[in-house]
Amino acid sequence: MLPTDKLDLIFRRYEEISAQLSGGVTGAEFVALSREHAELEDVVGVIREWRSAQQAAAEADTIFADPEADADMRAFAEEEKAAALELIEITEQKLRVALLPKDSADEKSAILEVRAGTGGDEAALFAGDLFRMYLRYAELHGWKVEVVSISEGTAGGYKEIIAEINGRGVFARLKYESGVHRVQRVPDTETQGRIHTSAATVAVLPIAEEVDIQLNESDLKIDTMRAQGAGGQHVNKTESAIRITHIPTGTIVFVQEERSQHKNRARAMAILRSRIYDTQRQKLDAERAADRKSQVGSGDRSERIRTYNFPQGRVSDHRINLTLYKLDKVITGEALDEIIDPLITEHQAALLAENSL
Repeated sequence: MLPTDKLDLIFRRYEEISAQLSGGVTGAEFVALSREHAELEDVVGVIREWRSAQQAAAEADTIFADPEADADMRAFAEEEKAAALELIEITEQKLRVALLPKDSADEKSAILEVRAGTGGDEAALFAGDLFRMYLRYAELHGWKVEVVSISEGTAGGYKEIIAEINGRGVFARLKYESGVHRVQRVPDTETQGRIHTSAATVAVLPIAEEVDIQLNESDLKIDTMRAQGAGGQHVNKTESAIRITHIPTGTIVFVQEERSQHKNRARAMAILRSRIYDTQRQKLDAERAADRKSQVGSGDRSERIRTYNFPQGRVSDHRINLTLYKLDKVITGEALDEIIDPLITEHQAALLAENSL
């Protein structure tokens, strides 16, 4: 049975917020209420659908109970009730999922970090392939991508690339990408046709706002320096590059992409805040998951999560034993949802099982 009292509370809260927004609130209150309104909108739509289906089933029962109803009316009522019961079952499952404990960061934008791992030049090239996959995926979802930091590979690709991906629900979709991605393919430089294996690490961090993490200036060591290009040459004459060290955690962020020191500092602070926020979240998640078997979406950076086998055109996600023979469409971002959707479903199923105990 669904907790109807909880559904009533959600519905009433949604109507309250709608009325407040119509009343002309402004500033921070408007932003907070708008965000809450958007978060409730989908579940309220399902509640309405569920209630409508229940009403349709009740009306069909009324016809069955009417001794004056003829055969045609009863046949019509039977069809209506069957359709209503099917819709009730579908919407109840949607509501069970909607009522699961929420990840407070799901609606946030994200910082994407892709780093070459083992494999030398081929690993850097693969890191470039992964970044382009996420770039295309973001474009398909209407998200905005802004590169924050780049360290290019000597033969192409990236030793490291960091970008902000802005949009609603970015973290909810991409958080399952954190981990080690492995590639198996024949490099262009390989004359014997041998398959090489290399790897890249992906980290997806929710973009933390100042309300999420407050950093004390006394805990920060901020260094300025001239931005450098390939081979170490100075690319400008001003000290616009910023390196910030968070002394309590030892976290270091270096940003030099902008010509403005002010912009680089703002970006470095945003990345620092997000990394510390993510570390705190992972610690909490690990504590919560200590007695769970399922670790889907845990974000463990050391976990090998996926293999891209180019000779076989195969992509395998090891967390849910999923294999797709459409690597060409996955690596261009077009079919990435065919991996992300089952990961989300698996995570939700684990939570449903846990909450039914």
